[in-house]
Amino acid sequence: MIIVLIGYMASGKSTLGKILAKTLNYSFIDLDDYIEEKENAEISDIFKLKGEIYFRKKETQYLNDILKSKAKLILSLGGGTPCYGNNMDVVLKHDDVVSIYLKASIPTLVSRLKNEKAKRPLIAHIKTDDLLSEFIGKHLFERSQFYNQAKKTISTDNKTGHEIIEDLLFQLL
Repeated sequence: MIIVLIGYMASGKSTLGKILAKTLNYSFIDLDDYIEEKENAEISDIFKLKGEIYFRKKETQYLNDILKSKAKLILSLGGGTPCYGNNMDVVLKHDDVVSIYLKASIPTLVSRLKNEKAKRPLIAHIKTDDLLSEFIGKHLFERSQFYNQAKKTISTDNKTGHEIIEDLLFQLL
């Protein structure tokens, strides 16, 4: 079985995915890290040098490759991955894939992201918490139709990592 974690940036996909993988004795892949390894370049450089269209095509290609592997795997998607091409359809069409939306509220995401803007090119230019909140709200509105197609949804608001892992395990059993 492959467990695919989707959600907005800072929803906990990578952090929780690693813990869940260790708990279940599964492998873990962060799709963005996988793309960087395969392309031998950072994502920001791929965007700059080859453009978003190239990146999105590669993202879909690598997503398909991973989902065909039939491994015991936790796969963390980039926040935008489900929203481009037919990526969400690709995830949903596999019988042995469980997709889980890690849902976080705007205030939760703002509190997690405000101190790491420098590491997140998409939001690095945003100056205030209010503007960050507005930006996230707009993005979530646009992306929610894709995120909400996941087979399962878990709220991460006001929960510890341990509590979220318990919720994930409960959802999977």
